[in-house]
Amino acid sequence: MTVPPSAPDTSGTPSAPRTTALDATHRALGAAMTDFAGWDMPLRYGSEREEHRAVREAAGLFDLSHMGEIAVTGPGAGELLDFALVGHLSAVKPGRARYTMICDADGGIMDDLIVYRLAEHKYLVVANAANAQVVLDALRERQAGFDAEVRDDRDAYALLAVQGPAAAGILARVTDADLAGLKYYAGLPGTVAGVEALIARTGYTGEDGFELFVAPADAAALWTALTAAGAADGLVPCGLSCRDTLRLEAGMPLYGHELTRETTPFDAGLGRVVKFEKPGDFVGRTALEAAADRAAESAPRVLVGLVAEGRRVPRAGYRVVSADGATIGTVTSGAPSPTLGRPIAMAFVDGAFAAPSTAEESGVGVDIRGARESYQVVALPFYKRAR
Repeated sequence: MTVPPSAPDTSGTPSAPRTTALDATHRALGAAMTDFAGWDMPLRYGSEREEHRAVREAAGLFDLSHMGEIAVTGPGAGELLDFALVGHLSAVKPGRARYTMICDADGGIMDDLIVYRLAEHKYLVVANAANAQVVLDALRERQAGFDAEVRDDRDAYALLAVQGPAAAGILARVTDADLAGLKYYAGLPGTVAGVEALIARTGYTGEDGFELFVAPADAAALWTALTAAGAADGLVPCGLSCRDTLRLEAGMPLYGHELTRETTPFDAGLGRVVKFEKPGDFVGRTALEAAADRAAESAPRVLVGLVAEGRRVPRAGYRVVSADGATIGTVTSGAPSPTLGRPIAMAFVDGAFAAPSTAEESGVGVDIRGARESYQVVALPFYKRAR
């Protein structure tokens, strides 16, 4: 499994990883644990391939409590987020959510985010675990002049996710919330198995599903209730390893791999999240306008999908090469695909090699420990669920 690097510990004394409210539950289930972005998290409970397949065919239950929640409130909250982020968050209606990014002044991506508008003057910004402090610090630095408060709410939430085609049916057994009326990228307050929750129709697997923000003290009881509600449907506990292969098949970027400080949203093929039409200035606007112009003139590198002809697995950092062995790109993420039955990868490649084609037509390969392995170039995503 490939994971983004944690921030280095410069104190001289390594600190123990943090644990979630479900730590005892994971250990009782026999989970293999790993240090991920400073958190002790379940990597897998048994077979990661079976966990992956359960999410594609039935449902999986995840602990995502390592994610970083930041509250932005006050009359100027929307305007602050419009300035601090690349999206137009003041235009998001209460009860809806938006995928967006926070960039530095040079246009480099500091993190990708989901922002929920909970009420007129109340937003919840959800950052990746490895970048939560970076995002919090940046929002506080950009807060000056706005009638808004930025609050670290990471200790206020545990986050559970139910993902897969059976997710809605499972959740319906333990909540009276209107799930049928809850659109993708929307959230509503409700009660799930007697627990007060923010119920969001979001996820990182390519399947339908829900993310449930609850008080940490309620997490274990909710996990137990969801496990019981989904037993007949084949719901299983799932770790970070299968979450990585699920998001890779769905063509979803991972910070530290497809997204970095050296990458703009336009480099990553995600220029659509940058809203130049919103009123006022925002951090990185000038650099991002230049990046958009460069992307319109040419595509010096393009994020594509690669599907292996053989069985060897490409990993992040491996060279993508042409038929004559010249370097034409770099693998950003790679893994065996349980759904396709072959290794797959995402990679940035020179624009001349980005068109979908067979391995023979493209001449594209990956240098795996000195051996050139042939790859078919495909458009992302590798997998798209039936609607």
